[in-house]
Amino acid sequence: MLKTLRWLLSLMLLVGAAGAGATGTATAAGGPAGADTTSAGTTGADTAGTDIKDRILAIPGMSLIEEKPVSGYRYFVLDYTQPIDHRRPWKGTFQQRLTVLHKATDRPTVFFTSGYGLSTNASRSEPTRLIDGNQVSMEYRFFTPSRPAEPADWSKLDIWQAASDQHRFFRALDRIYHRNWIDTGGSKGGMTATYFRRFYPNDMDGTVAYVAPNDVVNKEDSAYTKFFETVGNADCRAALNAVQREALVRRDEIVARYQRYADTNSLTFTTVGSADKAYENVVLDLVWAFWQYHLESECPTVPKPTATTDELYSFIDTISGFDFYTDQGLSYYTPYYYQAGTQLGAPTFATPHLKGLLRYPGIYQPRSYVPRSIPMTFQPWAMPDVDNWVQHHAQRVLFVYGTNDPWGAEPFRLGKGAKDSFVMWAPGANHGANIAKLNPADNAKATAEVLKWAGVTPGTTLAPFNAKLDVRDDVMERRPL
Repeated sequence: MLKTLRWLLSLMLLVGAAGAGATGTATAAGGPAGADTTSAGTTGADTAGTDIKDRILAIPGMSLIEEKPVSGYRYFVLDYTQPIDHRRPWKGTFQQRLTVLHKATDRPTVFFTSGYGLSTNASRSEPTRLIDGNQVSMEYRFFTPSRPAEPADWSKLDIWQAASDQHRFFRALDRIYHRNWIDTGGSKGGMTATYFRRFYPNDMDGTVAYVAPNDVVNKEDSAYTKFFETVGNADCRAALNAVQREALVRRDEIVARYQRYADTNSLTFTTVGSADKAYENVVLDLVWAFWQYHLESECPTVPKPTATTDELYSFIDTISGFDFYTDQGLSYYTPYYYQAGTQLGAPTFATPHLKGLLRYPGIYQPRSYVPRSIPMTFQPWAMPDVDNWVQHHAQRVLFVYGTNDPWGAEPFRLGKGAKDSFVMWAPGANHGANIAKLNPADNAKATAEVLKWAGVTPGTTLAPFNAKLDVRDDVMERRPL
């Protein structure tokens, strides 16, 4: 559901062996300008003087896909053998992709996941730049190519299995990167980072979770309706509602054009059912997607209801995107929608201004976007369990949200049991909220906490901006959350 969060990485600029165990707490010293290739202080396969690539590949189950040149780092694209079911590891394995952006083994390490697929282009998350460290990035299970062989058992796609993937990665690599670790991610990646800490609370020294939704009770979504009644200014809200309504008033004309576009480009609608059903989803995305990706200052770009059909079509395509609800557009996101419909939950919101124009009540939900051959049963206990842990047991966790981001309508909140943890809001920010967009006082506090958790001396200069590593990755732009 909701194609709306398709640009996570572009906006965020972020953002093992089995067995439990905590990371070390040694304070990280300043690293060299370039990447080291050796390291002291390890045993066994991690022998001092061994090239870092050889040390990583000495981990059982690890294999190299390629090494890419990255100035100041070593960068490896890898496969790691994981159990399909961590409770029954003898039941089969699959290859899970990860990357390692290696700076030095005496620097702290950031564990990043988007909660989706993994780009093989090197990039740095915001925490990685702040602490000037290494970065391990993980592809989420069941995203291609990190998927068990068909026919895959989709019941093994859940938040505990994914956290256990991350735990095994960590335990394997912690033998080499034995300084402090911080996990991070944005949106579904922020959720993933939080779930990892819930199930394996001692692995990481801290967590930075960006714009992470927390849908505790899936059927109680009044917070989203309230958000759309109050976000921005009244004129902008009225303009968006009016153009969304007009998009449905002219639906027959636009759907005919949509179908011609699909036919020309060999796009199909088997999963959602038809171009008309797909179009209803596209239009329902419109207001949400505007606030998720755009700023209040862009409200004057919203066309008036009297706009030409060409202008209306172009605006809808720019904000929502006609490709997404085709079979070809949805295919990549099947694992996300499966999880949204089985554990994560998905938002709904009232649209009284569209009364009489919607033809398919109930279509705007995850089951509509997953092939019927894949069974789905919702587990209402999954999110309350995580929420309870965050409120009563979270330690060293930072949640960052944007005040104008729809997904922040249901954020994580901290209870009396949470320690050394924070929820901070970036004023006027959308789904691209990060530490840099916080107000100055919160920015300073958040930065200091991240450095402390990473074991980096306060006042240490963050890594210099790198135009190749610290810009958005266009390959990974389109996603629903």
